[in-house]
Amino acid sequence: MTTSEHSRPAADEKQGHAPAAPGSPSASELLQFSVDVERLHNNIAGIVVTSGRTIRLAALGLMAEGHVLLEDVPGVGKTLLAKTLAQSIDCSFKRIQFTPDLLPSDVTGTSVYDMRSLTFDFLPGPIFASIVLADEINRTGPRTQAALLEAMAERQVSVEGNVRPLPTPFMVIATQNTAESHGTFPLPDSQLDRFLISMRMGLPSREDEVEILGRSQMGMPAARPVITGSRVCEMQSLVRRIEVATPVKQYIVDVVSATRTAMGVAHGVSPRGGAALQRAAQAWAAIEGRSYVAPEDVKATAPYVLTHRLILAPGNERPPIEIVTEILSRIVVPA
Repeated sequence: MTTSEHSRPAADEKQGHAPAAPGSPSASELLQFSVDVERLHNNIAGIVVTSGRTIRLAALGLMAEGHVLLEDVPGVGKTLLAKTLAQSIDCSFKRIQFTPDLLPSDVTGTSVYDMRSLTFDFLPGPIFASIVLADEINRTGPRTQAALLEAMAERQVSVEGNVRPLPTPFMVIATQNTAESHGTFPLPDSQLDRFLISMRMGLPSREDEVEILGRSQMGMPAARPVITGSRVCEMQSLVRRIEVATPVKQYIVDVVSATRTAMGVAHGVSPRGGAALQRAAQAWAAIEGRSYVAPEDVKATAPYVLTHRLILAPGNERPPIEIVTEILSRIVVPA
């Protein structure tokens, strides 16, 4: 934001732009934020051949303290993207390969009896990591899927009557194959609602596929860390300080409310989904180098935040993305 923009707070408020508040990020903080996001983006792009928007949304999920669900056909790089994002950050990383026989204790951990001390010692499960890759999450049963609910919503795990906090930062990146239903268990709506972002990677172009062959010819390299976990926590704190003016909040509520009455929708987005959209828009604004959320930030993130939260009515043939796009096109933007 330029100095002249800061000098017109009243005009910004009219346009849905919040004037700079005392707690808003400074210009230098926003610049450093953009530099660090760009470093993370370039590091991932050096390994994964995919669109810049896909990488940005994955990074946005991390900066917004959210979780990301990657849905697509096999072989398009879902797991590679998740692993590369984790490897780009100097923090703990665990991968959980979800299978039909996986138990909740295989995720959260369990207590084992120590013969020497005659006590039970807790052995943490793979959920106790800063970045957790839940690979093929829909291949395990609802009971094990439910083991992630508390962790994803509250950043803690209750095991055997004890509440154990998870490390910070904490993020779950889950993948699921949408082309196969045999041996899979659809994610319940409560599980889907825990994900901030849901997106598809899509098939690469001819040029990108040639690039993939070139990179994989000698084996895929591992990414190196380019940012620390503590710096990620600082960036998450900055995102929370991005200003959201009242007109923009009202716009978010209007968009979310419209999903509840849209044709073909049985149940629309909950207030928690509206809060998720606001946080995603804050992160998008920060990546754009602004200290305030504009309606354009809401429109840019809404398709990835709202679509997986819609519960469609029986017989509906419209895809969720079409419903959200139609709502965004008709809801009046703050002027």
